[in-house]
Amino acid sequence: MASRAVELKNVGFETGGLWLLRGVSAEVDVGKTVAIIGPSGAGKSTLISLINLLRTPTEGEIVVLGREVREWPVRELRQRVGMVFQSPVIFPGSVRDNVLFGLELHRRPPRDVAELLHMVDLPADLADHAAEDLSGGQKSRVALARTLAMEPDILLLDEVTAALDVHAKREVESTLLRLKQTLHQTMLWVTHDLDQARRVADEVWFIAGGRLVERGSPDELFTEPRSEALKSFLAEGGEVKS
Repeated sequence: MASRAVELKNVGFETGGLWLLRGVSAEVDVGKTVAIIGPSGAGKSTLISLINLLRTPTEGEIVVLGREVREWPVRELRQRVGMVFQSPVIFPGSVRDNVLFGLELHRRPPRDVAELLHMVDLPADLADHAAEDLSGGQKSRVALARTLAMEPDILLLDEVTAALDVHAKREVESTLLRLKQTLHQTMLWVTHDLDQARRVADEVWFIAGGRLVERGSPDELFTEPRSEALKSFLAEGGEVKS
C-alpha cells in the first residue's frame, strides 16, 4: 500500500481565464489529517475538488493512492475518495434510504445501517425516521455515514461544521476524530475555524491567492508564522478576505 495518500505536483486550475490555483505542491501521508486554512476565495475548496475529479487540474499532477487522478475510473475514484460538504446533501425518504443511497447507486451490496449509524454516533432507532426532520448536526452525520458506507480511504471535508451551532460542531468534530483513530482515515479538512484546525490537524496548509504559502504543524504555523500573509490572516482571526 502506498505510504502517501495524496501527492500534489505543481498543480494549477484555471477557469474563464482566471487561475484559481497555481503551483501547488505537497503531500499527505496515509492516516494523517491536513487542515486547509486561508482567506475566502483563496482556492481551498477548489483544491480538494480536484482530488476526486469534481474538477480536473489544468496543469500539474495529483497522485491518489499511487495513481494519477486522471488515470482512475471516476466511479472507482469517488468510492475511494469520499467528499462531505458544508451543507449536507439529504435525499427524500428515511435515514436508512439516505445512508444506503451511495451503495445502491454504485450497485454495491447493502450494509448494516445500525452499524453505520453507530460509526457516526447516531442511535440505530433513527434509521426509519424521515431524514429531513433531523437537526443540522444529525444531517451532517447521516451524510458522513453515507460516505463511510462506501469505505473510502480518503475523506475530503469542505467546511463540514461551518453551518452548525457550537454543540453540534464539537459533536461532528469528535466523531471525525474518533473515525481517524479507529479507521485510520486520511482527511483533508477545509476550515475557517482556526481553533478547529489546531484540534484536528497533524499538518496545516495556508493557502492565499491560489498558492500554498506555508505548511507545517499547527504549533509551527500558529505560533511562528513566516509569511506576512499568514501573520495578517492570524491577526484578523482567520477572517481576512482575499
